[in-house]
Order: sequence, then C-alpha cells, then structure tokens
Amino acid sequence: MDNINYEHRLIVELQTGSKTAFKAIYDMYAARLYSFVFSYLHSRSESEDIVQDVFVRLWQSREQIRQTQSLKSLLFVIGRNRIISEYRKRVNEPAFSDYMSCKDIVADSGGGRGIEYNEFVERLRAALNKLPQRQRDVIKLSRMDGLRNKDIAKKLGLSEQTVKNQLSLGLKSIRSMLGMGNISAVMVEMLFLLT
Repeated sequence: MDNINYEHRLIVELQTGSKTAFKAIYDMYAARLYSFVFSYLHSRSESEDIVQDVFVRLWQSREQIRQTQSLKSLLFVIGRNRIISEYRKRVNEPAFSDYMSCKDIVADSGGGRGIEYNEFVERLRAALNKLPQRQRDVIKLSRMDGLRNKDIAKKLGLSEQTVKNQLSLGLKSIRSMLGMGNISAVMVEMLFLLT
C-alpha cells in the first residue's frame, strides 16, 4: 500500500477513535514536527511540550478532521501557531509585530530577502558591541538584566537622567547601525528579551 493510501486509512481510523492509528500518525510526524519547532525556539522542553500539545489537539478534534490524504499541513500549522504563541508569551504582541515588520523592511531596503531571526540577533549583538562602554552597560542592565533606571543609576554611580539619556542614545544608535531607523525601539527591546 502506498503512503498516501496508508495515511488516508489512518485518518479514517483516527476519526473513529483508533489509538493504533493515532500512534502510527504520531510516529510518522512527531520527529519532523519537533525539528521544525526546535529550529525556532531552541528549547528542548518547549519544543517537546508543543509537539505533545499538537497531538493532544489532533486527538481531541479527530472527528472534525477535514484532511483526507495527509495530516502534515494541519500538524505543522498548529505547530507554527503554537510557536507564535510562545513568542507572544515572551514579549508583548506589538513588539512581535514590529519584528515581523522589520524582516520585511530589511528585505525591501536592499537584500531582496527577509532577514532570518538568528542573523538579526547576530547583527544586534555586533551593534551593541560597537556602542560606547557606558551605553552598552546601561542597555545590558536595563534590557538584559531587567533593572529599573533608578537601580542602574545607583549601580553605575550615574544620575537617573544620565541613565535615561544613555539608554535612549544607545537604542537609537543600534537602530541606526542596523539600518532600521524607522523601526520602533520596542522591536529592539523585544530582541534583547529573546537573546
């Protein structure tokens, strides 16, 4: 029996509640789905949780499945949506939208292709390393360590206004170095949260 007919038979059996068919579908797609999710999240536990969640949802909605030949697209769409949900848990939704917009702007402004997230993070780190030491310290304490301006001022022996100024100048310089002056500071801040 060819793969298409085999999977069609599994889908029909799954719709009637066959745990054997469910296990066969799981065995067919779980490893590929895990690789897909892990390539975005870089976390074993989160990736495993998402794969488990995708298959739980498949089981719970088995009677409503419309696909008759293959479940690949359904499973990967559910997985992709869960990846987006994980990003949204880490940062607020407008920042995620800014990142997505950033990818398009970079493509439109020169390279002709969207920027990959990992490539963007590397460029962000390189830009951060080019900043004057004080700006770099303020940004790291603020965005990576989550300290308030008041606490940063105390730690570095600066006034609170100096901290605000250095933070603003540093983020503006990073956006400029990345060629994204029209992207909000929120997008840059979101990337610090994800790195």
